[in-house]
Amino acid sequence: MNNEADAIVSAIIAKWCAGFATLDAAALSSLYSKNAFFFGSNPTLYRGRDGVAAYFNGLPRWRSPSVRFSEVAAAQVAPKVINMAAIASFDLGEEAAPLSVKLTWAIVCEGGDWKIASHHVSSRVALI
Repeated sequence: MNNEADAIVSAIIAKWCAGFATLDAAALSSLYSKNAFFFGSNPTLYRGRDGVAAYFNGLPRWRSPSVRFSEVAAAQVAPKVINMAAIASFDLGEEAAPLSVKLTWAIVCEGGDWKIASHHVSSRVALI
């Protein structure tokens, strides 16, 4: 991982964690590309910022949700494209069991800002 990619990914993760802590769909969706693809914790493919906002607006209103990213890996694959992979561990308080998932993002430079163009969550449990 190079320093520039690491700094870009770290900044997006910080904003993502802050938005998730308040379930702020507008703040979270602003981190995504206008043409984003988003696979979250349900089978639906959400598209674009409106789709991302719809996903977060559809989540239960946990009182004090939080997320921690670990095992973060980033690689700049082209001048305006970064791949990111991490483990995202969600603490949803007493209202739901903790959840830990694999998460990948493709991040692109769009209009001078780095945005998440593809978001994919998958199980940490082997499926095959």
